[in-house]
Amino acid sequence: ISTELHKGFSPLFHPQAPKEWKTVAAAQLGRRLSTVSRQLEGKDWLLGEGFSVADAYLFTVLGWCPHVGIELEQWPVLKAYHSRVSMRPAVQASLKEEGLIQSS
Repeated sequence: ISTELHKGFSPLFHPQAPKEWKTVAAAQLGRRLSTVSRQLEGKDWLLGEGFSVADAYLFTVLGWCPHVGIELEQWPVLKAYHSRVSMRPAVQASLKEEGLIQSS
């Protein structure tokens, strides 16, 4: 996650990055997201039966996608995964604490 996905977002968040650079970075991220999507097919979590720190990290990285123009709808498995993680009570509490979602 850190080297293949996280690092790949850097050019997309860099305001002075040339458009061509961002286009290449987005395409590369798309290929990597496709790989992760294939690895998650038929699984609830990345590393087996239970939620792990890797799932929390992937959830965070996937959350950046809409901010850089990458729509998770291209990867239904990743979209469902992101939604599943977002519904965990601890994740909901963290997102509320950080002001990323409204308290109900």
